Amino acid sequence: MVGRSNRLGRAIPSAVPAQLNESFGLGALFLSSFLAATLLPGGSEFVFAGVLATGTATLWPALAVATLGNTLGGSSSYLIGRLVPDRKLGGRALEWVRRWGAPVLLLSWVPVIGDALCVAAGWLRLSILWSLLFMALGKYARYYIIAKLMA
Repeated sequence: MVGRSNRLGRAIPSAVPAQLNESFGLGALFLSSFLAATLLPGGSEFVFAGVLATGTATLWPALAVATLGNTLGGSSSYLIGRLVPDRKLGGRALEWVRRWGAPVLLLSWVPVIGDALCVAAGWLRLSILWSLLFMALGKYARYYIIAKLMA
């Protein structure tokens, strides 16, 4: 399929702008998802919904990119917890992680407490693999529900 011509008069396939649009949209979604899962304030739900609503990307690539970005952002909070010196700490998030272990990280997507849960998991030296698995599952479920509510 031929779309428009470049300044040299050569035909530019119409798929190229769509691919660039998808790449930029998914890149913005990844960055937004990553930053939203760190200790920085912000949310990625609107960017995710926008990428889907505008047709910038289809469901599965957007879902994969948002989940990956958000999980990696949560893992940065986990790593911050690993760096906190080993001294007596308290707090509700720490109590929840002590009581429920890595499965409580299914709630790592919840604003405010999610970051604290990830930091507490790192501080308690929970298994990184189990922590990442439960973080990813919780974050995936949240994005999936958002996508289904939009349909």
